[in-house]
Amino acid sequence: MNYLNPVLWVLLLVSGGAIGYYIRHINALKKKGSAEQIIERQLEEAKIKANGIILEGQEKATVLIEEAKQDERERKNQLDRMEERLLKKEEAFERDLHAVRTKEGHLNEEMAKLRAKEDVIEKLKQSAEELVEKNAGMTQAEALDIIIKRTQEAHQKDLVQMVQKLEHERVEELEKKSLDILTTAIQRYSRSHVAEVTTSIFHLPNEDLKGKIIGREGRNIKSLERLTGVEFIIDEAPDYIVISSFDPMRREVAGLTLEKLLKDGRIQPARIEEKVEESKNELTKRAFEIGEQAAHEVGIYDLPKELIQLVGRLHFRTSYGQNALVHSIEAAHLAGMIASELGVNAEIARKAALLHDIGKAIDHEVAGSHVELGQKILKKYNVSEKVIQAMESHHEDYPFASPEAYIVAATDALSAARPGARRENIDNYIKRLEELEKIAGEFGGVKQAYAISAGRELRIFVTPEKMDDFSAFQLARDVANKIEEELKYPGEIKVTVIREMRAVEYAR
Repeated sequence: MNYLNPVLWVLLLVSGGAIGYYIRHINALKKKGSAEQIIERQLEEAKIKANGIILEGQEKATVLIEEAKQDERERKNQLDRMEERLLKKEEAFERDLHAVRTKEGHLNEEMAKLRAKEDVIEKLKQSAEELVEKNAGMTQAEALDIIIKRTQEAHQKDLVQMVQKLEHERVEELEKKSLDILTTAIQRYSRSHVAEVTTSIFHLPNEDLKGKIIGREGRNIKSLERLTGVEFIIDEAPDYIVISSFDPMRREVAGLTLEKLLKDGRIQPARIEEKVEESKNELTKRAFEIGEQAAHEVGIYDLPKELIQLVGRLHFRTSYGQNALVHSIEAAHLAGMIASELGVNAEIARKAALLHDIGKAIDHEVAGSHVELGQKILKKYNVSEKVIQAMESHHEDYPFASPEAYIVAATDALSAARPGARRENIDNYIKRLEELEKIAGEFGGVKQAYAISAGRELRIFVTPEKMDDFSAFQLARDVANKIEEELKYPGEIKVTVIREMRAVEYAR
């Protein structure tokens, strides 16, 4: 009994499980049935909604199609109206074209009739002329010549007198007008003239400084003269030193060097050489400042820096004793005033007058006349062709290409012709000194050559490495012989060749 109890319990449990499974299966089937019913209802509702949406879409599509058809009908009506208007215009154009062609045909007919009448008239005219010539016994041209000759013979005296009177009155009027313009321009621009000579004065604070400038055994003054190319006259007066040279730039360098040495207080050959180089550099800057000031004075503000530098160098050039820059500035002022009076381009006239002697800033260094050099310089720096044409004729080497060219030539002559402005003997003297230096520079081994003592002495500095003592003596003789052959001069010229040897070493 006890053994069967567990089996019974197992059977009961199996039976209970089967019963429970059946009950759950029944419940599940019931639930499944209810879910399927819900799904079916939802499907029915969805179908009903879809049918509604489809019907609504079909209605909207129908409306849109109807609207599109209506628009198409309206556009077609518009196109029909436009086509009708175009057809009407085309018909009107055809009618107008036909009318024009009809008028053109009538005009051609009228022109043909006129040409026929002109031919008839021309034939009648020729017949009339032939009849007149036959009756008169001469041609029409011969008759006209006779009439002209008789008129000239009858009134020749009156015509000559009238022409002469008109020419005389015109010349007097032109002379009076030109005189008024020139005198007005000169009166408006008056500038004093001080003829520059070949010496400059350097004032000393006290006479004791002369000894320092001369140096022991004259080594300082010799070094100064060698490096600057001028002659120092010490004993002319107690309170100043005379600097003598035909080249104003050399005199300026010498004066600046003396000024720097006196400020420094140390006057010795090495220091002198240093100050000479400083003075040359300072003079270059000063030339630019002088050129800039000159350009602004005459109202010219568009010159390149290189041209301004050359204009400033004119301050250190002379022509027949007249300062080249002063002359150019004066010519520019006069040219501007005359151009304004005559109603031509005053700016071109002023610029051409200021630059007409620009070639003189370098004519000692490059071969060629100052006019040719000036042309090359202005072309190099892209100066206006009108300015070049106006400046190149001031010595009548080139034809006058414009009214401004006549003005520049006139102002150049006016400035040069002022009393005391120029002296020809000074210019000839300077040219002779330049030729002396040029002759010395043609020999090999020459480093520098300076004409001093009013051209009575030529000092030549040679490169010691290229020339020995014997060659230096031979060079002096050769230069003297060439001077005798090529130059004409009063008295005698002393040729001095200086060969200075320096041995330099550094202790470190």
